[in-house]
Amino acid sequence: MSAILLDGSIVHYEVLGRGRPVIFLHGWVGSWKYWIASMQVASTSYRAYALDLWGFGDTAHNTLKYSLDEQVKLVDAFLNEMGIGKIALVGHGLGALVAMKFALRYQQSVDRVMAINCPLNYEAVNSRLRTVPPQELSDWLLNKTPESSSALSDAPKTDTRAIAESMAGLQADNLFGNFRGLNIPCLLVYGEKDQAITAPAYEVSSSTFTHQVALENSGHFPMIDETIKFNRLLTDFLALDSGASPSELQMKEDWKRRVR
Repeated sequence: MSAILLDGSIVHYEVLGRGRPVIFLHGWVGSWKYWIASMQVASTSYRAYALDLWGFGDTAHNTLKYSLDEQVKLVDAFLNEMGIGKIALVGHGLGALVAMKFALRYQQSVDRVMAINCPLNYEAVNSRLRTVPPQELSDWLLNKTPESSSALSDAPKTDTRAIAESMAGLQADNLFGNFRGLNIPCLLVYGEKDQAITAPAYEVSSSTFTHQVALENSGHFPMIDETIKFNRLLTDFLALDSGASPSELQMKEDWKRRVR
């Protein structure tokens, strides 16, 4: 386990590989752990970091740091402490919102964003995700296998107030609309069977630099439900030239059936 002190509090992270930096940010259920398979794949060509946000996993619980703004400050402080420059961000749910908000504040530091099962507005979030305890959420959203149970074993560590604060930030902010104006390459990935987040109509998310893909056999955790397919999509996206539109992924025969 690796950890650093930021603003006097412990922040847990893990790192694999060498190369250009990729930062993995978890969602509302679980911790860095469910990124392990994706980090292992990415680490063959990149330096893959995953960290626990405030109130999750083994990072400190502090009710003053649970807003989206404070989670963004955590990512910025982590990058500065570790001496990390321009990054690719891979975020899931809450992590995707943090990635977009980080890009809004530090545009020059972000090369691309992959946002998985990201609610583009407050109404896209199932009310159950906002109201039930983290352990119940993992039971609801995950297929029960030994591998998946291990991936979400940190769910009970979550401070429910961290979920509530981030939801309040989503409700108050036109986050995606502002982010889309940055023209940062962004791939939106949704599991068609996700019960927690409603995917937007393609027309809502479509732009020159934003592209949307649906994985037909995935729920809320595509990186667990369809690990091989998800990781292939991840590596294809990371391999695009800097500044290239993720719509170029449509040219890949493997993804034609899954691109809307």
